[in-house]
Amino acid sequence: MSHTGTEQTEVRLVIDGQSITVPIGTTIFDAARTHGIPIPVLCHQQDITPVGVCRMCVVDTHERAYAAACIRKVEPNARKAKPEDPDLVVETNSENVRAARKTLLELMMADHPTPCVRQQQKKDCELEGLAAEYGATTSPYPHRELTRGRDTTSPIILVDHAACILCDRCVRACAELRDNFVIARQGKGYNAGIAFDLGKPMGSSSCVSCGECMYSCPTGALTNTVSVKHEFKTGTPCETADLMALDVFQHVSGNFLDFNKGAVVKRHFKKGEFFFREGEGSSTAFYILEGLVDMYISTQQAHVHTEEQRGTFSSRMRSKLVNRHQHRRQGEDMGRTHVVVDGGLELPCDQPEGQRGPGALFGEMSCMNAHPHSTTARAATDCVVLEMRRNIVDMLRRNKTFRENLDELYLTHTLELHLRKSPVFSSLTREFIQALRSKVRLVRIAPGEIIFKQGDLADAFYLVRRGFVKVTESCAGGDLVLAYLPAGSHFGEPALLGDGKHMATCSALDNVDHVDLVRIAGEDFKEMIRLFPQVHAELQKVHDEHMRENQKRMANISDVPLAEFLHQGLVEAQSLLVLNLDNCTRCDQCVKACADAHDGVTRLVRDGLRVDNFLIATSCRHCRDPLCMVCPVGAIHRQVTLDVTIDDTCIGCGECAQNCPYGNINLHEFEVTLHGEELAALGAGQAHAKKATVRKATSCNLCNELKEPSCVYACPHDAAHRVTGEEFRDMLKK
Repeated sequence: MSHTGTEQTEVRLVIDGQSITVPIGTTIFDAARTHGIPIPVLCHQQDITPVGVCRMCVVDTHERAYAAACIRKVEPNARKAKPEDPDLVVETNSENVRAARKTLLELMMADHPTPCVRQQQKKDCELEGLAAEYGATTSPYPHRELTRGRDTTSPIILVDHAACILCDRCVRACAELRDNFVIARQGKGYNAGIAFDLGKPMGSSSCVSCGECMYSCPTGALTNTVSVKHEFKTGTPCETADLMALDVFQHVSGNFLDFNKGAVVKRHFKKGEFFFREGEGSSTAFYILEGLVDMYISTQQAHVHTEEQRGTFSSRMRSKLVNRHQHRRQGEDMGRTHVVVDGGLELPCDQPEGQRGPGALFGEMSCMNAHPHSTTARAATDCVVLEMRRNIVDMLRRNKTFRENLDELYLTHTLELHLRKSPVFSSLTREFIQALRSKVRLVRIAPGEIIFKQGDLADAFYLVRRGFVKVTESCAGGDLVLAYLPAGSHFGEPALLGDGKHMATCSALDNVDHVDLVRIAGEDFKEMIRLFPQVHAELQKVHDEHMRENQKRMANISDVPLAEFLHQGLVEAQSLLVLNLDNCTRCDQCVKACADAHDGVTRLVRDGLRVDNFLIATSCRHCRDPLCMVCPVGAIHRQVTLDVTIDDTCIGCGECAQNCPYGNINLHEFEVTLHGEELAALGAGQAHAKKATVRKATSCNLCNELKEPSCVYACPHDAAHRVTGEEFRDMLKK
């Protein structure tokens, strides 16, 4: 024992018979650890403050009660019998100590889901490992289910409250290691648990997805939702040290990058190579290190395929194809992205959405939401990029500094393009847009969060920067979804141009991702339409059309109580094709008539849900909330007749078919033959014929160009009827 003058600086203790000298104030746990004596613990890590809440580290200090080794400090013992006696004698592994730990483990295992997610994935749940060591894998205490289950709102971290043992390691890691203060305890007694930002779902909280809580968690309460075992097809995997040297990863946890090693690769693209095309899906996004990338908004012709693919193509659609390109050739330069016809012929057909340079992130919306890309990205120069998986992208997007840099890039380079690509705002001058940059506010809306309600006073105009905005109108029969507005859309102007009250409720799409908006204050909007009469006139036309549609729509809405008739989602239907099986002879005249009316492609299948003696044929129901309208290019619309239709801007991505819960949307390929003059009109300069096919989504449109649906008209036995959900309910009552 050493002294400085008369001041004692060290103490001596005996742990399991081993004499140890340590500085005054050293905990029993640290004294044992530094001398190779193991003491089990669940709530403590070396780099965070010990709190002694799990009590697994209890040791016998020959005092009144067992002590928690992680917080029990060794101090000089003034009451020892002899000066040479140790200041403290500790037993860490006696029979009684082990019995106490076993009881604690049995209590925790009583409510622990076995095996938990972490044990399933990596076989290293600390709680289950100790339970196996102490023979406590089965508990004599009754199991109770928590009222809170799993929180899956974060794309990176899965929260399983049932596996949480309230060790507080995540709370301290978030606060002490990352200085974020997002996690805390909430509730009392058995209902106590961890919470994010006063009880928000993790995905809606201010969590930056650094991953420290997940690495600190001893059980499956916080685990990684993304598997990084799948390798990229191309690219060089990036080492953690190399990523940490880049500015973009300066605020990222090295532990997080180590844990997700392989989730980021460096790739090289030659000038003219495509990163992705509009309508394609992707699970990765790109961050530009060197070079420039062109982004394009494409038309339906950007998805022309080779002649080996089968299908039919109407002359009407072929005419539209040619006419649209003739119109484009007479106008301004619309960009240089191409489509391939007959496996080799390239036709310019796209309009630029913007150019991105070093420091820009692109493709992140498709990566995060699993939606098809709404743009095409192509290398404008030779490029070096980082290709990143979803968990890395989410972590970057949640980082405040990185998000601020993206916002600055948007305001500097993209806002003008965002406005100019809309014909409504094409007359705005560059000077006005530059002045507007300092006035607009970039806002982020959580999934499901309401932006404004129907009847609220309007105070702003909005541009959709990322995500989908759900537009809902309240009516006597319940809420009716009018549209899902994709990126590039705008909303809020009808109220500013009308009586000042919003005609519909707008909110972020549920359970997908945050929606990023550009908010232009009402006074700035009014100044814009005052200075630019053409913008005012265009918006007024849109407003007047909205008012006419709203009046017609309200006249067509049936008063269907939503509390009634909740059978298999039929209450959602505005239009059902119902076949009375007592009258039907299975002649298939309805199917044949549908095919004849739609270029040989039938829109219905004589099969589906059966209710009593009725068959609900597989045909579009024109739902109150049509999930198919979550379209990356906004090609699906609600008409004033309440019908849901797919227009010619469809890119054939198949997102609507996947979203339809009733399987009533199908993808078909329509063939077109382009001859000499048509190719010349397209700028191809070819004299011989070329064939190509266009893939499009199809659904029943009620034969809206005819007086009566073809299927109903063709039925010879009065078995086919088009009815609303309410009318079908009444038919069942008869």
